[in-house]
Parts: sequence; structure tokens; C-alpha cells
Amino acid sequence: MPAGCLFDLDGLLLDTEPLHGQAWAEAVSQFGGSASAELLLGLRGRNKFDNASGLIEALQLTVSVEQLLAVQQPLARDKVRQARAMPGAEPLVQQLQAAGVPLAIATSSGRESVEIKLAPHPWLQRIAVRVHGDDPQIQQGKPAPDLFIEAARRLHVEPAQCWAFEDSQAGAKAALAAGCRVFVVPAEGLSRSDYPSAVDWLSSLSETPLDQL
Repeated sequence: MPAGCLFDLDGLLLDTEPLHGQAWAEAVSQFGGSASAELLLGLRGRNKFDNASGLIEALQLTVSVEQLLAVQQPLARDKVRQARAMPGAEPLVQQLQAAGVPLAIATSSGRESVEIKLAPHPWLQRIAVRVHGDDPQIQQGKPAPDLFIEAARRLHVEPAQCWAFEDSQAGAKAALAAGCRVFVVPAEGLSRSDYPSAVDWLSSLSETPLDQL
């Protein structure tokens, strides 16, 4: 039985990643850039500052990180309000809570963005422990392990005793680096070979091996 379960949010619990991708694509287009599907896929799991910097470099935009985010963030906030739960996410969270397993969200998204995303989803609001990408304790975003280490600390358990659930490559690497057992629901367009070999593979959260609880 895991001492705690640590969840990514975007693309894992909520279907926000395509919406974030749309916001990034629309934002860079305002500065003369065009982001390919492959480039947008590589943004998943990372914080907004790293993504903005990466896009500026990749597309050779003559714009600052702050200027790009000033356009992208309002677009993203408007879009993610409509995000739906990913398949199996709500039943899994409820079953883990019923089993008495402590839960935490470990997300690259900032606090304000998370509050917007969680507002329509009471089942997620009941997860009280949340670590955000803009928390002062987080020195490095995914794929660094900071978010998962901090989430385990707030649950008062060791990362090695936790299950972590991820969809992104950066997130899977971060959770493994923290020492967690990692379950991956792959992002659309990625296959098993795109992730570290040490992860447990799921086609959806409905397939989580809850019989191990």
C-alpha cells in the first residue's frame, strides 16, 4: 500500500493540455511565430517560464518571456475553465480517498491557474495538499524532482513510499528522480519508447492496479 499518491494535474487528471497548446499557438502567432504540433507536445509537464523561453528560442521570436506570457496566460486561463476530467480520474481519486491513502497534486501550473482549473471539479478541490510550480519552495521545475519531493514532504511520507501518476515525459523523469514508483498514462502522440523504462504503463487511469491497495 502506498504511503501517498502524487498526481500531476494537466493532461493526467484534467484534459487541459490541448487547451494550453492552443493558447501557446495563438500567443506565438501574435509575434509572427508558428508552433508545430511536435513543438507544442514538448511543452507538456513544464512550467510556463521554461515553455515561454523555449518557444522564443525555437522560433527565434523577438519578444521577451514576460511579453509572451502576458499574451498567453489570459488565453490559457479562459480556455482551461472548460477542461473535462480525464477518463478514470475521478473514480480513481475517490477510491484512493475511500481507502485512506493521502493524496497530493504536484503540478507545474501556478497557484492562480490551478484554482481556475479546479473550480468546476469538487472532487479535485477535496485534495487539500497541492504543490504549484510557482511555490517559493520549488527551485526547479520538472524534469527536476522538486515538485514531487515537496509533495511527499507535505504528506509527511518518503517519496520512495509514494506512487506518482504522470502523463508527460518531463513529469515521469521528475517523479523517478524523486524516488517514486511512477505510473504513466502517455500523452497523445507518445509511445512507451518515449518514456523511461522504469515506469509502469497505463492506457488510462481506469487501469490503475487498485487491487494492490
